[in-house]
Amino acid sequence: MSTDPQRVIFVCTHNSARSQMAEGMLRTWGGDRFEAFSAGTEATLVRPEAIHVMDEIGIDISGQESKTLEPFLGGSFNWLITVCDQAREACPTIPGVVQQAHWSIDDPSAVEGDEKERLAAFRMARDTLRSRIQMFLLAAARDDLPPPASQRIGGEAG
Repeated sequence: MSTDPQRVIFVCTHNSARSQMAEGMLRTWGGDRFEAFSAGTEATLVRPEAIHVMDEIGIDISGQESKTLEPFLGGSFNWLITVCDQAREACPTIPGVVQQAHWSIDDPSAVEGDEKERLAAFRMARDTLRSRIQMFLLAAARDDLPPPASQRIGGEAG
């Protein structure tokens, strides 16, 4: 079995919250078995609320930057996971990615209200992502399931 890390990219609309949190979790908890990345269908800024709620669980994403999917085209990935419905609609299939998954996570950035209400929405998204990442890691740890072969985004097997 290959010891190369599985490359996983998380995609959401703005790469400002959900995909950033997922990247930080997988990078922290995945060890050397994974390389985690994130991107958006468009780039903005990493939301301070996302940085705050991730800091609450001991994960620092303050150095992460929002980016589009474009720089990753042609790169090899084992997994592409969309974490919002809009991103799934914008890129329902990416040629060359072996495994694609969709996790429909409500957009915490869409919640209006005071800081307490906004942070509650970001915590809910974080906790949902945490459960999904933990299940993903458990499934990936199974010895009887080979990891998917890495393939290029927008290309052939690589």
